[in-house]
Amino acid sequence: MDDLRNKHITIAGLGRFGGGITVAKWLCRQGAKVLVTDKDPAEKLADSVSQLDGLDIQFVLGEHRIADFTSCDLVVISPAIPPTSDYIQAARSAGVPVTTEIRLFIERCPAKIIGVTATKGKSTTTALLGMMLKTKHKIWVGGNIGGSLLFDLPDIQSSDLVVLELSSYMLEYLGEMKWSPHVAVVGMLSQDHLAWHGSVENYIDAKRNLVRFLTADDFAILNGENESSLSFGHHTQAQIKTYTRHSTTPFQMRLSGNHNQLNAQGAFAAASVFGVTHAQAQDAIRDFGGLPHRLEMVHELNGVKYINDSIATIPEAAIAALGSFPEGRVIQIVGGDDKGLDMTSMCDALAKHAKAVLCVGRLGQSLSEMISQFQHRQAKVELCETLPRAVESAKRMASPGDVVLLSTGCASYDQFANFEKRGEAFIKLVRDTGN
Repeated sequence: MDDLRNKHITIAGLGRFGGGITVAKWLCRQGAKVLVTDKDPAEKLADSVSQLDGLDIQFVLGEHRIADFTSCDLVVISPAIPPTSDYIQAARSAGVPVTTEIRLFIERCPAKIIGVTATKGKSTTTALLGMMLKTKHKIWVGGNIGGSLLFDLPDIQSSDLVVLELSSYMLEYLGEMKWSPHVAVVGMLSQDHLAWHGSVENYIDAKRNLVRFLTADDFAILNGENESSLSFGHHTQAQIKTYTRHSTTPFQMRLSGNHNQLNAQGAFAAASVFGVTHAQAQDAIRDFGGLPHRLEMVHELNGVKYINDSIATIPEAAIAALGSFPEGRVIQIVGGDDKGLDMTSMCDALAKHAKAVLCVGRLGQSLSEMISQFQHRQAKVELCETLPRAVESAKRMASPGDVVLLSTGCASYDQFANFEKRGEAFIKLVRDTGN
């Protein structure tokens, strides 16, 4: 659907954090007749709605109506809404096409696209890749990393390069388009978002859409330290390049952890396709301190460092964060909402290598019990239930040289709206000198 003028378009999912705002504004700019629907009531969406003041938009809030999905010309959905939704199914049954913001952009983008996906590390890899490529090319960075590029389309030239971070949700819907980017970067893959996808296999299969439609002229950049990532080589016709932490001379960075060295090597493997040298890549990323909520040092007091790694919503990420600091010096806050993931490996690593483990949230009690059962346990284990109590305990037990680490291995939804809000709460608590 190239011409959107006067088309009746339903946007499903405005969101409280800006998800549907940009696409609503952009569609209005194209002359479309826009209806926005969200199951959250108006009072919860007041800030988002206010950002659309003055635009000719009809709002249906606090509910979805089947008719809004079946009597329009196009449905633009938030990727957080699964394809199994009754409303999406109704639209398809009525012959109404369903799309997403990222697909609207990709269909109109004149430049070559580099796509990045992973279970964890994709935002950091995307950011590093953008910085490396910028040494030689005009670059645009967007997608799941937080920024829509729809309004930038008039300025994007065919000679430019676009780097997109793509989530499993986005890739699930992009599969219908039978599209893959010119270069696909696949980082560490594990299990996640099982409730949305229905199974681990469905989750991994959605990720495969990033490489599934590559041609022999394209490139698949695969994490050589991850079996799931390497397996993608069997699902593509592209030229395959693998990378490890030791692929090239290690990059000197402010970022901590072996996993960030791996992210940098993956970014460089993709950047080198476009002529970026190791020296240029090194200069570009030397001073990069990382993205918010990703091993972010947010406070230091009396020789104790406080690290916000709230992005760690799966156990593998929490293990990687623990391994980024000296053994026996980490006081780690873990726990939160249950995503149905196996926590055994995380609990084993914490029992062996942490100084203390402070357990919070819905999974707090079960995690504390699991960690305590390991006979080799060196770590002190404390059930704190809430983040404020955990931070209070951490401040009390920390000694000079210790690291207080928020890296929970769990989702935040039991006590926080998202991982960003959890991280912001941690920052405020650790900087509070009243405790």
